[in-house]
Amino acid sequence: MTNALITRSNEAEILDSDPNSVLTLLADSGTTAGALTSNRSTFRQGADGAPPHFHTSASELFFVLSGSLQVLVGEGLVTLETGDTLVVPPNTPHAFGATADQDADVLFVFTPGMDRFDYYRLLDRVYRGQADPKEIGESQDRFDNHYVDSPVWRQARSAS
Repeated sequence: MTNALITRSNEAEILDSDPNSVLTLLADSGTTAGALTSNRSTFRQGADGAPPHFHTSASELFFVLSGSLQVLVGEGLVTLETGDTLVVPPNTPHAFGATADQDADVLFVFTPGMDRFDYYRLLDRVYRGQADPKEIGESQDRFDNHYVDSPVWRQARSAS
């Protein structure tokens, strides 16, 4: 098992400064030889996950472990339920959040891997008031997380 990575649940880094979500860091690009990056996120019902954005170099896989997740894909909306899988290709705008009536527990996998753990830590520091929110926008190229506007997403989330 010299090249295998095991992340034990009791050893995974957990970011929980947002009372509406918990992010568990599982595997980053540096620990998988660039193969993938993975995290698990839980969202309270109605909680937003990520705002509309896209990645230029990675596909993002969503696997709903439990609950219900509303997702923007391009200009369309889809609701994923327990056991559903979605793969969003590079350059496709997407956003996600728990539906209004259920929590969501989701496994995310990016492939090829991209170092994202520092991005999640930045979000956590911003939420705690330890970093300036401007740093998120300034980090778009570094973390391949490019924010876009989506009237479809704004309308869908304001309605729920």
